[in-house]
Amino acid sequence: MVTPIILTLIAVAFVLIVIEDIIHVNKAKTTLFFGTLCWIILFISPLHGESSETIQHQLDHNILEIATLWLFLMAAMTFVAYLNSKGFIQNIVHRVMPTQISERKMMFLVGGFAFLFSSISDNITATLISLAVVMSLKLDPKKLIKYATLIIFSVNSGGVSLITGDVTTLMIFLAGKVTIPDLLLLVAPSIISVLLLATMLSMGMKDQLVFEKQALRRIEKTDITIAVIFMTTVLTTLYLSVQYQVPPMLTFLCGLSVMFLMAQFLMRKKDVNKKIIDYIREIEYDTLLFFVGVLLLVGALKEVGVLNMFTQLYEFVDPQYASYLVGLMSAAVDNVPLTAALLKADIVMSPQQWLTFTYATGVGGSMLIIGSAAGIIAMSKVKALTFTSYLRMSLYLLIAYTAGYAGAFFMGQFI
Repeated sequence: MVTPIILTLIAVAFVLIVIEDIIHVNKAKTTLFFGTLCWIILFISPLHGESSETIQHQLDHNILEIATLWLFLMAAMTFVAYLNSKGFIQNIVHRVMPTQISERKMMFLVGGFAFLFSSISDNITATLISLAVVMSLKLDPKKLIKYATLIIFSVNSGGVSLITGDVTTLMIFLAGKVTIPDLLLLVAPSIISVLLLATMLSMGMKDQLVFEKQALRRIEKTDITIAVIFMTTVLTTLYLSVQYQVPPMLTFLCGLSVMFLMAQFLMRKKDVNKKIIDYIREIEYDTLLFFVGVLLLVGALKEVGVLNMFTQLYEFVDPQYASYLVGLMSAAVDNVPLTAALLKADIVMSPQQWLTFTYATGVGGSMLIIGSAAGIIAMSKVKALTFTSYLRMSLYLLIAYTAGYAGAFFMGQFI
């Protein structure tokens, strides 16, 4: 009886996310409520007669994942909040961009930037920076939705071919299912699918974007120093993660502390009304609470055994088609526990099939706005970007995802 109740509550939670702009109730509030309620029910009426200690262990594991992501997000968003408030990113954009560029060219430029940046950094940082660049252009809401959609897909596509770019890619690599040379074969289909999506989204865009040459603010030495610390933190995170398996959260928190210490030193003689640590308060905490709620819901889904149903799909459908469907389903279910469930099931697939599965779980989450960290971040940053408005882009996204998947299947023949 508990399982149907949990599934009903989760379904209601996702429906409330969809109709957020109709009921005007923040999605962070609803997901947090239903996420915690599901776990309370699991404690009151444990599944399969499990003890409260077992449920506590399962919750602890879920909370550890949430805390790791939460702390990482907090550190990354503080960096971006500071640089945004100082106009640093807008300054760089106005210095680098020409005085005029077509909307179509800008679409390809943004897609390429998001793709490349997510390849050398994490998805969250790449999304935050890419959105900051686009939002500095003061675009029409409908056009802004298209740019944000491209950023989400590009960011998810950019990291799929690197073990540092996507958690699921790393999991599949560590399980010995694919090698680094195998993963590099995904670069071509990934970038082609991004270019295809940029082409489709830019159809009908004929206007020119004019960058008004405003009086550029002088870039302070402190701002440059913090920007350098930020980029150094990103690169150090990549190196330490690959070389020594240091959790990215730990490296980013260390980088944040370096930022605080350096700013304290550089600002000691300045008459400033705001302390550097106060920029933590500028973070969108509703985004972080939304993350907590969603991951609690996903954790509850895992406990009631829903994820095991995905592994059974491979018993009835050819792995090549099953992986395509699992990629689409990962837009509604977190791809990390989904990948873990499939790896534990020890499903027999060829290296080519594991390669396409890697692409599917890495990019499939782009199909829904709540299907990836990039989507959730974008939804919190762009007011016009809701579950419904993003859903209107679903046909374009499906075509791009299908093309990328087909490309991954083709490239897998060279393994």
